[in-house]
Amino acid sequence: MVIVTSPTGLRDLKKAATRDALGMAAVRLGKEHGIDAVTADAIAHEAGVSTRTFHNYFSNKEEAVLHHIEVSALEWFELLRARPSTEPIWDSLRHIAIDLVADPGRDLDDTFAAARLIEANPALMARKLEMHQSLTRKLGEAIAERTGTDIDTDLYPNLLQMAVGGAVTAALNIWVTDSAGASTPRALIEDAFDQLRAGLPEPQPSEPKRGA
Repeated sequence: MVIVTSPTGLRDLKKAATRDALGMAAVRLGKEHGIDAVTADAIAHEAGVSTRTFHNYFSNKEEAVLHHIEVSALEWFELLRARPSTEPIWDSLRHIAIDLVADPGRDLDDTFAAARLIEANPALMARKLEMHQSLTRKLGEAIAERTGTDIDTDLYPNLLQMAVGGAVTAALNIWVTDSAGASTPRALIEDAFDQLRAGLPEPQPSEPKRGA
């Protein structure tokens, strides 16, 4: 069977690819030179497009840097909506988290590069916090829709989206700082979800090392 992609679909894919390329170019240049030294011209040149094209997609360099974070957050919302409606919400969120970190086409280093750049710049961090409010609400609304709860009056969808976001962040932070590389992102995500679903039982004391 031959799948035919419409011209509109191809244009949308090309636009998305250009936006992603500009976003990652902004992150790379910001990491190398500091965001204050980066210009729209430099980002456009790095991505292989004109400055006019840059401004067709972003109003300024800050928007370009934040693009990667925004796309990652919106992806959760879209993927949750695509999961089977009868699937338990914990299973859906677990599947999504594992699929995202285990995707061979996804470079987690890019995500961390963007996060570090944003955290190092107060102006970017302020914009991220503004964006975070609207994006987390969208995910909370999707959770509320699936669980028959109300995002404005029930704790459950709010607690769940915050717990899941914290679990993923904690797991990936351990992965990126684990110099020995003992665990994979997938294994850490699975462990994080298992602990959350078990109600975060107190950890058992470690066995004493021999010779200690």
